[in-house]
Amino acid sequence: MATSMPSLRNVAKLALGGAQVLLGSGSRVLGGPSMSCSNPQLSCHNTTAVTDFCCFNSPGGQMLQTQFWDAHPTTGPVDSWTIHGLWPDHCDGSFDEYCDSSRSYHNITSILQHFGKTELLSYMSAYWKDYQGDDEKFWKHEWNKHGTCVSTMEPECYNDHVPTEEVADYFQKAVDLFKTLPSYQWLAEAGIVPSTTATYSAEAIQAALSAKHGHPVTIKCKFNALKEIWYHYDVRGSVQTGDFVATVPDGPKSDCPSQGVRYLPKNPSHTPTGGATSTAATRTTSTAPTATGQPFQGRGYLNVIVQDDANTKNGCIISKGTWYTMGTCATFTATASADGQGFTLKSSKGLCAVGAEGAFECASTVSTATVFSATGPHLNGAGRPNWFAKAVPSKTAQATVYTWPGDVTIRIEWQGI
Repeated sequence: MATSMPSLRNVAKLALGGAQVLLGSGSRVLGGPSMSCSNPQLSCHNTTAVTDFCCFNSPGGQMLQTQFWDAHPTTGPVDSWTIHGLWPDHCDGSFDEYCDSSRSYHNITSILQHFGKTELLSYMSAYWKDYQGDDEKFWKHEWNKHGTCVSTMEPECYNDHVPTEEVADYFQKAVDLFKTLPSYQWLAEAGIVPSTTATYSAEAIQAALSAKHGHPVTIKCKFNALKEIWYHYDVRGSVQTGDFVATVPDGPKSDCPSQGVRYLPKNPSHTPTGGATSTAATRTTSTAPTATGQPFQGRGYLNVIVQDDANTKNGCIISKGTWYTMGTCATFTATASADGQGFTLKSSKGLCAVGAEGAFECASTVSTATVFSATGPHLNGAGRPNWFAKAVPSKTAQATVYTWPGDVTIRIEWQGI
């Protein structure tokens, strides 16, 4: 993975100021080259050096239209995937990020409104969702991290550039591309539909999507559940006006298991329609019970969410009660307490409790289970939905989680199965 760095065009600006430089065909002045591109080359396919990065995406030559499937908690329509982003990758799988701090914006909604993009904003509000409910924060993250690294969207690539107009172009292109990629429909047509009982093979999912896209896609899983799809493109010309040409991924990125991939419904009571059963789906039956739709009832996983600026999911609690970022999640059983005021938890290791030192543990030596409470889907520690650890565990390390303050604040979120 490449480290964050200024884009090549910004380097050129620093080095050359307002001087004329040779950019492809003819001399142009930085600050106002034409958006019109004659005979543009396809990104990632040049055999000679290209210097006009307003008509040729570089170094981020491969564009990824990425989509989310958020079932717990649910985001977006129950019969549609949602937008993750539009990312410029290098042609070798690496990428830059946060390329231009001078164009780091925090008011995406205002920018889109300023350019009259009310229809776009309405669509984003329905299909470009943050699972924590802060869509604006999510949008600014995608622009600041990825949009600023698109070479053809730098200000000098516009005639009479109006500040932030490239931001509106970025979100418009991401949405327009997303509309051509109806992942839910394509999977349903192959008999692959959300289910609490069925599982699918990665090969069947890949076949259904690549048949429509024309090339293999990247499929990503979280705890064996389908989570993301990445569609890969090279671009002939600029991202704003050029042609997106479907292509193969710029490196091996899929991580779903070959068998047993779950595709969980966003609403367990929702019965999907529109997909005929197909032998290509390679469906198998799971022994997992139907989800209740209520947190801390029946069986489920305890996912860990790191409470930093990204609020990202990072691993889960395993059977002895420790936090692990690499292994298989343990199944916990939640049982209502006798007084109906809370619930107890149990794993394969035994009853779960908060020990004398405030550590969460599950073991056969625990004789009396702690009666827990919850705030929505989040397990309470010391009466509130915050737990703590000394550090985020890496690789095969495990971390003890506590009720008392530590260096890392987390939430433990129930995912019913």
